[in-house]
Amino acid sequence: MPIGPDQPPMQDGAPLPGTPDGFERLWTPHRMAYIDGEAKPRSSDAGADCPFCRAPESEDADALIVHRGDRCYVVLNLFPYNPGHLLICPYRHVPDLTEMDTGERHEMMDLSETAMRVLRAAKRPDGFNLGMNSGHSAGAGVAAHAHQHIVPRWAGDANFLPIIARTKAVPELLADTRAALAAAWTG
Repeated sequence: MPIGPDQPPMQDGAPLPGTPDGFERLWTPHRMAYIDGEAKPRSSDAGADCPFCRAPESEDADALIVHRGDRCYVVLNLFPYNPGHLLICPYRHVPDLTEMDTGERHEMMDLSETAMRVLRAAKRPDGFNLGMNSGHSAGAGVAAHAHQHIVPRWAGDANFLPIIARTKAVPELLADTRAALAAAWTG
């Protein structure tokens, strides 16, 4: 049977694998590390198993750290919802806001304010989502180490992909985002 412009190549009545079918594909194999839990600690202990305890031991560019404060630091989320998705983490390994000391809580809020200003200057978002997921059942990927999310938002940035495909298209490399935000933070 000849193949027309609207008929894909067939074998046994089914389209051949890889045959164009009218759908665009957005491959995000890097997300499998998150889905499989490769980046999640196996215990709630501080140290080598906790990504938020390990990050400050590395060079800023390697760890994607944008800014270091006295009690907390600002780092890019490895699995961002949007470009510029930041996390503010205390250096100390504590599970949530109730275990943070007053200085850590105050610096976290001060860094959140600065993060919003930096993101406005560098990325020009229309708004923000700020929040902390406390505990596994609340959605915390790393429940043992407190961290606050600062997510820049743009009009129309939510589309069908996260809802239908459980995939988020992030159009910028993390290293490029970190460099722009780190420069804006100190500039």
